[in-house]
Amino acid sequence: MRYKFTFIAGFAVGFVAGARAGRERYDQLVKLAATAADNPAAQQAAAAVQAKATDAARMAREKVSGQLQGLSSAKSKVPGLRHKDPDAAANGHRLAGTAD
Repeated sequence: MRYKFTFIAGFAVGFVAGARAGRERYDQLVKLAATAADNPAAQQAAAAVQAKATDAARMAREKVSGQLQGLSSAKSKVPGLRHKDPDAAANGHRLAGTAD
């Protein structure tokens, strides 16, 4: 609850400050942001952050994939667990451990 109140209070202060600053200040901030975005150092930093994020996403995907593969192979090693083919009855095959 405390964090929610802090967020709302911060939003209100920012809204009031932004409303008082006016259109001129907004235009200044937009121009400053565009200048910063055109800066080669900023572009290089953004590219580095994007590369790190891409690498982190790839590593996370590999880790999750490896864990899922480990779970599927562990499931087949559980004693008493049989693979049940849902199409076996339609194909005329009996499931292991079932009676007619």
